[in-house]
Amino acid sequence: MRDDSSADKPTADKLTPEQRSWNMSRIRGKNTKPELTVRRLLHAKGYRYRLHGKSGGTRLPGNPDLVFAARHKVIFVNGCFWHFHDCRVGLHAPKANAEFWAAKRTRTRERDAGQRRQLEDAGWEVLTVWECELKDHSALEAQLVHFLDDRGPTGPGGA
Repeated sequence: MRDDSSADKPTADKLTPEQRSWNMSRIRGKNTKPELTVRRLLHAKGYRYRLHGKSGGTRLPGNPDLVFAARHKVIFVNGCFWHFHDCRVGLHAPKANAEFWAAKRTRTRERDAGQRRQLEDAGWEVLTVWECELKDHSALEAQLVHFLDDRGPTGPGGA
């Protein structure tokens, strides 16, 4: 049985449920501005990749944003709020419908960790680029190049 007692509680939301639903429906999961920024930077540096978790005709766990199949490396580009990053934006907890958001963000964090484990167990190296890291382009570029050019324990820079 559904508990409708929350319908009587005032919320901090200034939008109607229809307006909020419309806003939320416009939030994209693919081809976001942060993802496009990372893709442009890597493409300009000469890196080539597959998009959205495809490798050899199969889908990888979590549908990584960028797949470098020959290197066995993947990159996720995550929004700080949605994926609960430990920066200022990621730690901001909405006051409206707080229980819902806390549960949703916890599930997202757990799902992300599980998908990362699945990829690593299958031999993939995983890098997560956070939206807040896009502000410093030179540091971002260095981080991406280091991740992609490091050949692991037996390659350049390895032990």
